[in-house]
Amino acid sequence: MIKLFEMGKVDEKSIFARTEAAFDVSATVADIIKNVRARGDAALKEYTLRFDKVELCDLRVSKSEIEEAFNKTEPEFIRILNRAAENIRAFHRRQVRNSFVINDEDGVVMGQKVIPMDSVGLYVPGGTAAYPSTVLMDSIPAKLAGVKQLVMVTPPSRDGSVNPSILAAAKIAGVDSIYKIGGAQAIAALAYGTESVPNVDKIVGPGNAFVAEAKKQVYGQVSIDMIAGPSEIMIVSDEKSRPDVLAADLLSQAEHDKMASAVLVTNSIELAKAVQAEIEKRIPTLERAEIARASIDNNGKIIVTDSLPEAFEVANRLAPEHLEMCVDEPFAYLDKIRHAGSVFMGRNCPEALGDYMAGPNHTLPTGGTARFSSPLSVDDFVKKTQFTYFTTEALARLNKDVAYFARKEGLTAHALSALIRTEDI
Repeated sequence: MIKLFEMGKVDEKSIFARTEAAFDVSATVADIIKNVRARGDAALKEYTLRFDKVELCDLRVSKSEIEEAFNKTEPEFIRILNRAAENIRAFHRRQVRNSFVINDEDGVVMGQKVIPMDSVGLYVPGGTAAYPSTVLMDSIPAKLAGVKQLVMVTPPSRDGSVNPSILAAAKIAGVDSIYKIGGAQAIAALAYGTESVPNVDKIVGPGNAFVAEAKKQVYGQVSIDMIAGPSEIMIVSDEKSRPDVLAADLLSQAEHDKMASAVLVTNSIELAKAVQAEIEKRIPTLERAEIARASIDNNGKIIVTDSLPEAFEVANRLAPEHLEMCVDEPFAYLDKIRHAGSVFMGRNCPEALGDYMAGPNHTLPTGGTARFSSPLSVDDFVKKTQFTYFTTEALARLNKDVAYFARKEGLTAHALSALIRTEDI
């Protein structure tokens, strides 16, 4: 049963504690990365046989496989994928940045170029669930940014195929190439390249503990989006919300993963107890009941506060991945939220809407990292280069100040380089 806490009546450490990983996979991941770097495709095929139980001759998904999967996908789902893709494009187009040039002073030109990355790798999980939504959310911003080569990796099924919905979403999103590899070995391949898999400049996408650790270890060789942990939802609700609705929303994240966390913060003890009972009623009806049960029992919380302002302070302290505001006039409270990955406002905005169809990105900071990081966006797929131009006359107006500054730092060659162009020294 989900645990119930009342602020002021229990130790706050138990309220704000987060579930930590049960085991350390860093050594195993380091060995996998080392092996892939040394042996390339041979290592990838061996790991695919060991972990995915399938022997592959060709790691790349062929164009015919993609077309066949697309044609086999139900037309209704193709329609929904296209609609979701357009909503995602419409939102993320607003994030596209422009280069700029400053020429406010005679003889001086400065500016910033916004340049798309050449290549990006997208990891799409397999295993207990396939997520075509992740393909859309992570690929479309990259394409809008102008990334030239988008490489997707995803674990194969036992028969050597890739989930058709994943391939259909990849076709709609414009993914350039797809490989049947998963786990830490796929991250290693993207970071360092093999005979078949090109190395990329950045790796994005969620995964299990091995994938997250691999991304951590290859960072520096490549860029990454974030070190994503288990999924999280927090709901801040007043006493007017329906208990069955709140229970359904909490379970929408609990069914992701046994390590996922679902938290309700409310100023009503009566609502808290009603939601607690409703969760118990709903869990047995879920297809992923075992996963939801473990998540709710081990990581779920209902926190009762004295007031809604206190509830929002609790939310800011936990900095959740997803935050639902099930209150009247949610826009009146939006400025109270300082730390959250994505905010779902009002009583008619379930987090699932953001997972699939609304348009804002669903790749979000977890584990409290919303205190200092942001959702995946077009900005994640570009880099900025600055440029500066000075005429001789413009340099002469500043070079003595540059030289003075340089000498204060003990860098006399810096000073010389500023003065030698315009002074007789």
